[in-house]
Order: sequence, then structure tokens, then C-alpha cells
Amino acid sequence: MSDWDSVTIIGQKARIGGGGPRQQVAKTSGQLNAALRSGSVIGTEKKYGSTNTKSNPEGQRLTKLDASDDVVAVKKIEASVGKAIQQARQEKKLTQKDLATKVNEKPNVINDYEAGRAIPNQQLLGKLERALGVKLRGKNIGEPLFAKKQ
Repeated sequence: MSDWDSVTIIGQKARIGGGGPRQQVAKTSGQLNAALRSGSVIGTEKKYGSTNTKSNPEGQRLTKLDASDDVVAVKKIEASVGKAIQQARQEKKLTQKDLATKVNEKPNVINDYEAGRAIPNQQLLGKLERALGVKLRGKNIGEPLFAKKQ
């Protein structure tokens, strides 16, 4: 049997396959060094699909790197839009809950829009514009939605 027929597998949980060439498992650095000195073929494989992240955190780190490349800052609604919603709501003597009921949303969504914490949703902004009668998108934010007829 030549050196090309023997393979040394490194790792604590390495398993020896059935019908292939003779394989030796090196579990310690001493066994690994002995295999290197003898000139054996050495194969090392890392497996990334384990659910146990304590024993193999490498796959988890790779996932974090992949996710960090795609980070884009999420646009929040402008403060001027929130102020316009609040002023128009107060002029119509509506509470946040009343306005939320009118546009079929939850009161905390209206609160987020007024505080400038919400991510803008064009459909909801359109509903708010119609319910309050003021512009909330484009230019002239806070002005009446429809010009008064003379």
C-alpha cells in the first residue's frame, strides 16, 4: 500500500467511511504531526450546518458578515409631516384613536407617524391626507389638500 492510499482525517468527531481507502483519524496535535512527518495525505474539512453554535461559531460569523454587507439605513418619516398630521388632527378635534379608526389603523401607528418614528407607507399617507384634508406628501406639506372654491 502506497502513501497515496492512506488518508488522515483530523478532528474529534471524525468518522471513518466503509469501503474507501484506509483512513486514520488524528485527534491530537501529536498524531497530526506524526502524519505530517510520515508524508501521509491529510484532509481537513469544516462543516457549517450545525445547529450547535458553541462548538462551531465560524458559520455564524460568516452569516453575520454576509448580513452586514447589505445594511441600508431605513428612511423615517420627516418631522414636518408628523407636525402637519398632529396640527390637522387637533384642528379637526380628533384624538389619535379617532384618526386611527378613520383610516383603519392602530392608534400606536398614528403616534409613530406624529413622532417621526414610522417608516413611510404611501397608502397610509394617502388615507391620512383624505381624512385630514391636508397634503402630507411632495411639496407644500401641511397645506389644504383641495383649494377652497370661491
